Amino acid sequence: MSRVALVTGGASGIGRACAKKLAQQDVKVAIVDRDRDTGNTIAKELNGSFIDADLSKREDCQKAIQGAIEQYGQLDILINNAGFQHIESIANFPEETWDTMIAVMLTAPFLLIKYAWSYLIQSGCGRIVNIGSVHSLTASPFKIGYVTAKHGLVGLTKVVALEGGEHGLTCNTLCPSYVRTPLIEKQIADQSRTRGIPPEEVEEKILLVKTAMKKLLEPEDVANYVAFLCSSEAWAITGSVQAIDMAWTAN
Repeated sequence: MSRVALVTGGASGIGRACAKKLAQQDVKVAIVDRDRDTGNTIAKELNGSFIDADLSKREDCQKAIQGAIEQYGQLDILINNAGFQHIESIANFPEETWDTMIAVMLTAPFLLIKYAWSYLIQSGCGRIVNIGSVHSLTASPFKIGYVTAKHGLVGLTKVVALEGGEHGLTCNTLCPSYVRTPLIEKQIADQSRTRGIPPEEVEEKILLVKTAMKKLLEPEDVANYVAFLCSSEAWAITGSVQAIDMAWTAN
């Protein structure tokens, strides 16, 4: 029987790559996103399903899990990927943006896990992968909401792993450095324009200044690791923080 995965933020970037990789491994994929047009298109390409949900809302988190169960009758894999960034100083950081970031990037993963718990346990080999960041392990200025939420995922992961272990359920946080997603491409273009330097220089001298290898990760690099953590071979890897950061945090 095919396994079933729910991937949040699955319409683009890392989420899209994860959905495609899992589908290639005969996993039925339910994509959760707010981009209806792209989400439906990707879901059709993968012979999967699309769930339109705003994960800042508790009822939509429940809707996402129930949508997958209604479609497939089971849930074996949960990929918590949805998120966004806002760059601003602490003094000027909008309070409503803080609320939304914590809701989408920390509260939603908790709620999705809570609502999916019985189904993941029933699977006998449930897999949860939280897409963190190098900023789950370190910090940068002007990213207070993002860094706080990503750090919180690590604590969530450890508790879930401890409670789920006896049921064969694993939970891990994957922490990549900068990935070439549409969001990062926009940041590169913006900084190239404001600083008057080529995009390649923005990548090497700004985004990758702390890495040993001066190359952005691709979404597929993250998806390949996610697929491994969801495999039977990774049964003993749980409660861990897996860095793909080209030695950023080795400094």
